[in-house]
Amino acid sequence: MYQKAASEMMTFIKKSPTAFHAVDNMKKILQKNGYKELVEAQAWELVPQGKYFVTRNGSSILALHLGEELSDYNFHIAASHSDSPTFKVKENAQIEVRGKYTQLNTEGYGGMLCAPWLDRPLSIAGRAIVKCGEDFVTKLVDFDRDLVMIPSMAIHMNRGVNESASWNKQIDMLPLFGSGEYPNDLLKTMVAKLLSVEKEDIYGMDLFLYNRMAPSVWGAKEEYISCPQLDDLQSAYTSLQGFLRGYQRQTVNVFACFDNEEVGSGTKQGAASTFLYDVLTRVNAALGKTPEEYRRALAASFLLSCDNAHAVHPNHPEKTDVGNCVYMNEGIVIKSHAGQKYTSDAVSIALFRRICEQAEVPVQFFANRSDEPGGSTLGNISMEQVSMNAVDIGLAQLAMHSPYETAGVKDGIYMMKAVEQFYKSRTEVKDSGVLTLKM
Repeated sequence: MYQKAASEMMTFIKKSPTAFHAVDNMKKILQKNGYKELVEAQAWELVPQGKYFVTRNGSSILALHLGEELSDYNFHIAASHSDSPTFKVKENAQIEVRGKYTQLNTEGYGGMLCAPWLDRPLSIAGRAIVKCGEDFVTKLVDFDRDLVMIPSMAIHMNRGVNESASWNKQIDMLPLFGSGEYPNDLLKTMVAKLLSVEKEDIYGMDLFLYNRMAPSVWGAKEEYISCPQLDDLQSAYTSLQGFLRGYQRQTVNVFACFDNEEVGSGTKQGAASTFLYDVLTRVNAALGKTPEEYRRALAASFLLSCDNAHAVHPNHPEKTDVGNCVYMNEGIVIKSHAGQKYTSDAVSIALFRRICEQAEVPVQFFANRSDEPGGSTLGNISMEQVSMNAVDIGLAQLAMHSPYETAGVKDGIYMMKAVEQFYKSRTEVKDSGVLTLKM
């Protein structure tokens, strides 16, 4: 059971080399399950029990499953992100080196580990904006073959590399594209051929490098999985599966997957944007509700911020907190931070623990060492636009922000079951003003 679920998840990730591809694949899954696409620039007509989804920028997506009895409704939201650290190809990409090599000019996207990108086959994927008549259309790009590589410098020329390694992204991390001096628009020519369009009709491109190494299941008892983009497509895929299986008649269930978390979320399609607020307020209006009813709905709503967590590293267990440390295959991680970089508090932790009890799913707790700064995620950022009770959760993994990450084979099932139970549950506010759970 665990290996089958892990294999399906890794197949999804393999087909999702960029945020654009991930969202396109989520769209296909939703459409297969009866969800209708909405367009932000058009009027919406929503009905009870309706299934809908809407995208922004082709790289963020929100899906909705409306309950049948919404006289006193609220929202249940599971949010994740579609992007991962990588290298973006610059507009004027080709660099000639002594007439013998052609490199691609790239820049880092997000905070990646540089070393694992070296000496492995990479490809290029993303999107192209193509002129068709008087219109512009988006076409997904994926060369899906070993196309470039970032070569290491031999140790003979860099003898101190194993003692004090560092990488300059403008010098050390440029991928080798080919031998010889090529026309300066060769990459664009190749994209045009791949898409069967004229080169002159390509008006814009967002292209990224991605790791071609195949996903794997490994370990003495096949207890681990490794593949690119586990942060955060593992949470995105498993929470989507839970969303598809859960339903609550008095709730509007929402699946959210935002782009640009790795660069701060401050874009029109990021968690800091108005995307979630815009969709929720339009749902409220389409249901004939007032602004007052919308605010009441938010007060009784609950959000799961789903983004992976750092497992204890076998070589460096001292890097994690003594007691609040987590391991792969031991359940969903609840993340806390005194400075509220994570949204979890006593109320939201209690509610989520009860949900996991109902789903028969184990939980574990993560906090950073008090002398080590930790990163934030999309939960507290999205709260700037839409405030509600929220908890930060994720799955334990190793090598976060590497192009080849590792997680536990069991944990994906745990996330699916817990999120399914979350979407079957209902939160409400009692007279005391404290959010509670109604199973």
